[in-house]
Amino acid sequence: MIRFDIITIFPEGVAPLLGVGVVGAAQDSGYIEVRCHDLRSYTDDPHCVVDDRAYGGGPGMVMKIEPFVRAIEAVTAASAERRRIVLLSSQGRRFRQADAREWSELDQLVLLCGRYQGVDERLTAHIDEEVSIGDFVIAGGESAAAVVVEATARMSPGVVGQFQSVEGDSFFDGPRLGAPHYTRPAEFRGVSVPDVLLSGDHAKIEQARQRWAWEKTAKNRPDLLGMTLKADVDRRALTEVDEMRGIGGDDHLESVSGDG
Repeated sequence: MIRFDIITIFPEGVAPLLGVGVVGAAQDSGYIEVRCHDLRSYTDDPHCVVDDRAYGGGPGMVMKIEPFVRAIEAVTAASAERRRIVLLSSQGRRFRQADAREWSELDQLVLLCGRYQGVDERLTAHIDEEVSIGDFVIAGGESAAAVVVEATARMSPGVVGQFQSVEGDSFFDGPRLGAPHYTRPAEFRGVSVPDVLLSGDHAKIEQARQRWAWEKTAKNRPDLLGMTLKADVDRRALTEVDEMRGIGGDDHLESVSGDG
C-alpha cells in the first residue's frame, strides 16, 4: 500500500478533492492512504508565519525553508524502503504517466505544495526533485498534488476495478492518446457509431482503435508523433494516419524511430 503525505497551508482544501471517486474509494478500502499536513503547524513562531520577503528585493513573498524541512522530517520519521519527496513547482520537470506508474510502487510519496513566488531554493537539498503538471502557473501546489495523487493511485493494484480500462488510457504505454469511445444510442442526431464497433470482429475493432488513437494524437498532440514507436501495430496505424494526412509514411517513420 502506498501512503501519500501532502504538506500544504491549505489541508482543508486538498482533502475533499481526494475523498471522492476512485481515490476516495481506494482510501476506504485500504488500498492507499492519504494524509494532509498543515505546514503552519511546523513553524516556531506564535503567528505561524511560513513566508518572508525575498533577499535581493522584488515583488511577492517566498516560502521559508524551516517549516518544510521540519514537516519532511516529521512525516518521514517512520522507515519506508521506497520513498520519494517531491516539490510541486512550476520550475520542475513535467510530470508524466511514466512517473505515475513508477511511483505507484513506492511505500511513501511526500508532496510539498509551494505558493507565492516560490520556495527558498535551499529546500532542494532536502527533496528528490521538483515536478510541474504543465507549462503554466497556478496559485499553489495543492491542485497539482491532487493530480499527482490521483494519477499515481490509479496505477496501484485494486484502486481501479478493471485494470484493463487503465491500460487503454492515454500515455499508458507510450506517447499516444487513447482511442475515442462510444456507447448507446447507436445513432444520435444523424451521427452513428462506427460500423466496425458493431461488427463483433475483435481483431478489426482493435486495429480500428489503434488507428483512431493515432488520428486523435495527430490532431490534438502532434508533438507526440516525434517520439519512438515501440510496437509494430502502432507503426502500421500511424502509417495509415500519415497516408490520410498526405505524409509519406516511410519518411515519417524514419524520423519517428530515430533512424533519420
